[in-house]
Amino acid sequence: MGIDILGDWGITANELAEIVAENPSMRGLMFGFVAEYKLKKEWLLRPGIANIVRPRSHDRKKKCDFTFDYRGINVRLEVKCLDTPKVKFNEGVYTGTFQCNASDTTEVTLPNGRKVTTNCLVADGFDVLAVCLFAFGKKWRFAFAKNKELPRTTWRGYTPAQQKYLLKSAMNISWPLHPPYVTDLFTVLDRLVSEGVGR
Repeated sequence: MGIDILGDWGITANELAEIVAENPSMRGLMFGFVAEYKLKKEWLLRPGIANIVRPRSHDRKKKCDFTFDYRGINVRLEVKCLDTPKVKFNEGVYTGTFQCNASDTTEVTLPNGRKVTTNCLVADGFDVLAVCLFAFGKKWRFAFAKNKELPRTTWRGYTPAQQKYLLKSAMNISWPLHPPYVTDLFTVLDRLVSEGVGR
């Protein structure tokens, strides 16, 4: 039996839309969960993927949105969404940016064992990035890339040794896609398997 949120709360769909319109932060939060739902339904329920887990949001040891098993490896997947106001369309090409960072600043341990306080995500903190491209023409599409192929931060506040372990906070993306992004999740997963990632 489904949950009737509108009925339980005594509001209409139009009233909910009005509430969301009056609270932009609520829209962003809701859309993030919708994007994760769409990704799971479209990609993670396919044959070959098993043992899907959503780590708890406060689990600092697993900073990703999903983990699952695929062909003998355990994969950590992170989902991000486009900054809708910054999306542009020109001569048949969509361009935009997305935030690929943590929601708050915290102390993290880098792969070299050193610690740094940052809101950047640590390289190798997850295996696959999925970017929701809905703002590119209002179609449910995703772009996928390996973590190791994502750009690193160049902010001068970090030392060169720290920069190589921290992902860039704001990343550019376009449609049609350019490397390292691809439209097929399994292309990325098979490459991870061949590299022995996540064993």
